[in-house]
Amino acid sequence: MELINQKTKKIMEECKERAMDAGLHFESDTLEYIVTNRDLIELSPKVMIPTLYDYWVNDVEVLKEQGKYKLAPSNPYETVINSRPAISFYNDNNPDWLNIMIFYHVLAHIDFFQNNKLFERTWGDDFVGQALADKRLIANLKSEHGRWVDYVIEFSRCINNLVGYFNELSRASFPKDMNPTDKLDYYFGTFLQDIVQIPEHELYKEVERYNQFIAQDENVGEALFFNEIKKKYPEFNSKYNNHLSHEKNGCIDVMEYIRDHSPFLNKEKNKWMQSVMSIVRSTSLYFEPQIRTKIINEGWASYWHDELFLKDERIKGHEIAYAKINAAVTSISRVGLNPYAIGLRLVQHVEELAEKGKLDFHFQKIENIENRENYDKKTLKGKEAIFELRKNFSDFTLINTFVSQEFVDNHNLFVTSRRLDEEREVYQYYIKSRKADDYKRMLIDSLYHPPTLTVDLERTHDDMLYLVHKFEGKQLIREFIAETLMAIEFLWGGEVKLETTDVIQSDYSDEVGYQKVLYTANYRKLEKQEID
Repeated sequence: MELINQKTKKIMEECKERAMDAGLHFESDTLEYIVTNRDLIELSPKVMIPTLYDYWVNDVEVLKEQGKYKLAPSNPYETVINSRPAISFYNDNNPDWLNIMIFYHVLAHIDFFQNNKLFERTWGDDFVGQALADKRLIANLKSEHGRWVDYVIEFSRCINNLVGYFNELSRASFPKDMNPTDKLDYYFGTFLQDIVQIPEHELYKEVERYNQFIAQDENVGEALFFNEIKKKYPEFNSKYNNHLSHEKNGCIDVMEYIRDHSPFLNKEKNKWMQSVMSIVRSTSLYFEPQIRTKIINEGWASYWHDELFLKDERIKGHEIAYAKINAAVTSISRVGLNPYAIGLRLVQHVEELAEKGKLDFHFQKIENIENRENYDKKTLKGKEAIFELRKNFSDFTLINTFVSQEFVDNHNLFVTSRRLDEEREVYQYYIKSRKADDYKRMLIDSLYHPPTLTVDLERTHDDMLYLVHKFEGKQLIREFIAETLMAIEFLWGGEVKLETTDVIQSDYSDEVGYQKVLYTANYRKLEKQEID
């Protein structure tokens, strides 16, 4: 692995100028490395962070990727990581004209990293430098504690998808003077939703009732509101006081709670394990926004490499080769999902809607189909709209907002399924639906969505950790439950209980039932029982 030569760096700097002139905004300092396929195989398990801590599973992944490469050699064009300065890697056999296209693609990624709100926690971080410090700390711990360090890393990584990313994001950036009081936060966030479990529309009514008290008197409105709560929910004060007795430092996720409150980890001889957990947790938090913006990020980069390279005179003589590569990257998959393709077309769709004025509220009120189709205000606000899209949207909000029947029809999109041809003993794929709602659901189901687990503070004590899974229509993946609970049991140093819900499918009909169950992990044994 080595830095690109001066000739190629000059090309990159020219691409930066053109990208900035087009409206992209990013820090001008960047690092570009030339890598071989062997380098990429070794970097991939470390998520392309050269300084990430060493872990035995990464070595296994390297061996696996080497075996894959021998069977099916391939040449990835580029990889870029969100760091300060931004670092990107390029295959050692890319020609200059291809690097120009790739540079535009990479610069759009960097623009996305440094401007999208989901990456706000990372804007001031030198993650590569921090990873190097973490790597050195873990190396020192291994010299002192040996294989136990790998155990703690492995057990921590079992639950590193339980980090409260959005809570952490709001804690870092939400104005302190706008934070609700602890009592109010507990009432609306925990008491009504988790304990009383009132319907959503009732929750909104309760919020409105609170706002009315505040409107009457801003100074004593909240006190008057909670006087009414005492009459409606006599048990509220005792529940809240119990909550305060457990909540010592405002932990926002299961991993943080275990790290800070585990009796086992708080023993003097085990405190080093908390440092390892913190490293695993902070690494997971750093990559959370990338997992949640893959479609829009790749769509944004694909949009700009096409926009900028087609206007670059250096494309001359390479138009056909570029068309082939671009089509391979951004063509819509008939079966499965190509994030480059869907992301690109959604960005273009939003630009077109904005250009015609179809994002305005006035257009939304038009019911006549012909009037909607012919509506075109020629606003010239397409670019402005997609820059706002880049700033504020994630994959979920992009898909949920802009995948419409018009979008599905324009791109001939559909949901496929498959059935077994018993005569030929092969699977046949067929079009299951062309409805926008079905296509949107397919895209949303493909997105990263870890389970939501909370600590039941009232039932948790030093000898037992009680976890509650917030059921959202999908049960936990059963084959992962045993290993995960065993890992938590080790980190807590005692019994672990997990309350969740199983989906029960009838053998004789399409009816679906639900059964609450309780898993108990104790002394490395797992038990399961049904509960009311």
